[in-house]
Amino acid sequence: MTSRGNEKKVIFRNSKDKEKFLSYLESAHDRYGAVIHVYCLMENHYHLLLETPRGNLSQILHHINGAYTTYFNIKRGRSGHLFQGRFKGILVERDAYGQELSRYIHLNPVRSGVVKDPSEYRWSSYRFYIGKQKEPRWLTTEWVLGYFGGRKHSGYRRYREFVEKNMTMKLESPLQEAIASTFLGSEGFIKKISRGYLENREIDKRNVPAVKLILTKGPSLGEIEEAVSKILGKDHVFYRKLCIHLSHRYSGMGLEEIGRHFGMKGSAISQSSRRFKWAIDDHNGVGRTIDKIKEELHVEC
Repeated sequence: MTSRGNEKKVIFRNSKDKEKFLSYLESAHDRYGAVIHVYCLMENHYHLLLETPRGNLSQILHHINGAYTTYFNIKRGRSGHLFQGRFKGILVERDAYGQELSRYIHLNPVRSGVVKDPSEYRWSSYRFYIGKQKEPRWLTTEWVLGYFGGRKHSGYRRYREFVEKNMTMKLESPLQEAIASTFLGSEGFIKKISRGYLENREIDKRNVPAVKLILTKGPSLGEIEEAVSKILGKDHVFYRKLCIHLSHRYSGMGLEEIGRHFGMKGSAISQSSRRFKWAIDDHNGVGRTIDKIKEELHVEC
């Protein structure tokens, strides 16, 4: 999950701020059972890869963000929100994406140009994953390092090689593959969540935003096409690409299901959606058109 500073403002002004934040990760582990695998603290946001065995994600994040906001405001004599809205949490298929996500998070300081080597950055968990420092008791490295030979010299070396081989290339975020900006996993994973938990209501949907999305359902593919046609027109050059992008982001359907509808492979759906987003990020006119279509579909950002 990711949480950013309000209006992208700085949330960590010095080392003491970062140390204080890490103390709240420790207390989240002790009090609420948070299993923290990976972290990275940047100037105006942070990334966490964590598990919530008790199904209490909202409680954990309320503790971390709330306690840190109180500390930050008292120290600076300010008031009000520090973080930007609700945290962005994505439900991830554990074994399929854990390695990739850990690498992506650990390379964040390199992508941002803060350091050239992730091992130079003090405020991520990377140094613990390569044996450069002994990990704190509240950080769990066993799961990810288990794919590389465990917590021993060979495991540390293999993990470092895994991370470093992508340092010189543009590493795409695994989160771009997320379905409806909420799920990261296979078709079977999503069905398992839906059938195994939702039908029996075993999860408190307030603590797993992805569950709420399944329960409330997104717009159908037909409804998306109808809305795009109404606002943009079927003959527009962006019509098909926009339908695919909105279907991927808001329908809540799996990649294979969306792919069948558009006559494409599931993997091509996420690629098309991502490329379209890149193409329109700096195009205000298209952005306003998309906002109108989202209003027509009654979907949020």
